[in-house]
Amino acid sequence: MNKSMLGVIDATAYHQSLEDLLLNRSLAAVPIAGRYRLIDFILSNMVNSGINSVAIFPKYQYRSLMDHLGSGKNWDLNRKRDGLFFFPAPALDSVDEGMGSFNHFAHHMDYFYRSKQKYALISNCNTIFTTDFNPMLKRHIETGCDITKMNHNQESMEIYLIEKSLLIDLIEKRGETGYTCMKDVVEDVSSNLTICDYEYLGYVERIECIQSYFTASRNLLSPDCWKQLFRKEYPVLTKVKDEPPTRYQKGTVVKNAIIANGCFVEGDVKESTIFRGVKIGQGSSVSNSIIMQKSQVGENCVLEYVILDKDVKIEDNVKLIGSPENPVVIRKGMIQGALMNS
Repeated sequence: MNKSMLGVIDATAYHQSLEDLLLNRSLAAVPIAGRYRLIDFILSNMVNSGINSVAIFPKYQYRSLMDHLGSGKNWDLNRKRDGLFFFPAPALDSVDEGMGSFNHFAHHMDYFYRSKQKYALISNCNTIFTTDFNPMLKRHIETGCDITKMNHNQESMEIYLIEKSLLIDLIEKRGETGYTCMKDVVEDVSSNLTICDYEYLGYVERIECIQSYFTASRNLLSPDCWKQLFRKEYPVLTKVKDEPPTRYQKGTVVKNAIIANGCFVEGDVKESTIFRGVKIGQGSSVSNSIIMQKSQVGENCVLEYVILDKDVKIEDNVKLIGSPENPVVIRKGMIQGALMNS
């Protein structure tokens, strides 16, 4: 029996409350945990489950996502057969039909027709967790389900396992059935399909707003949460960048922080996530904040409950204070000076 799976990642999601982080990238490409992007988790889960053909269906601002994933080499998906595929939504398709849009899939039916895998695993791009999908596939086959949906705490994770032939049938007959996406199918109580639940018991974070992003980032500062997410048996793969170790100025105080490579830290950092290549000036204090790649914090600054996107420059003597419920967000490439802040 062919028990192989096809990976399908819907990267079309857009949440208005994340607008400040989505001006130059798709949700799938939002950085997290110092060196990763949101899509790294589901993509790594698929690869760790033996899936060697993954199709990504993006829609908005996906140049950054394509730059991050490249040929798929870092996930061992740069193959002559199968591998990594990008299928953008048509330019005229402006309607948001939900996760796993059948109209979007319909524009790229050749991919489904030509693939040799018997099953398709369809997932969103903005849930961070680590797992092996093979037990879910085994359960799906043993129970004879038409669709198995993965849940966490009895709520749908928007991850579905379906036989590819049934998926093709649902796509082709969408005009007759009125189903626009996978969610429509599993929520139709009058459907004659057998829908089964598969409960995932591990650590899960779903990123849908600035608050959930900020909370998830802070949770990962907990060693317990970190160990639950980053497990040796399920490595989270990402784009490799060769950068020097971080340098710390003598007298610098760093407490409970994630600090990536290539940084130069002269100030104090507490309860924060610092991405690659960040510079924090002398006399500055960064706490409960997220500082993304290549941003610069000047001297004698105070940053608390702040999110700095990539390439942000904070000039000397700037004070930015947010709150856990409403962190201050500075958009990519912006310059924040003391006069602007006064």
